Amino acid sequence: MSGTVTMYSTTWCGYCRRLKSQMDREGIAYNEINIEQDPQSAAFVEKANGGNQTVPTVLVVGSTGAEAVMTNPSLAQVKQALAA
Repeated sequence: MSGTVTMYSTTWCGYCRRLKSQMDREGIAYNEINIEQDPQSAAFVEKANGGNQTVPTVLVVGSTGAEAVMTNPSLAQVKQALAA
């Protein structure tokens, strides 16, 4: 699949670990950013989630250039956004 995936996460987030392992298993490459170590990324996550630092927040740029920001998405949602 073409496109890019950026996952905003924390070290302690179980949902983040689950999604990372699913994407690893499917061969989906992603860039992971720990929002506890990057204030700009934390601000992006807060803006996307009504002021909350909810993770995983995932930014997908699909194969056609369409952008999607999703909070705690399923693997199927990530795949669908990559295809867009």
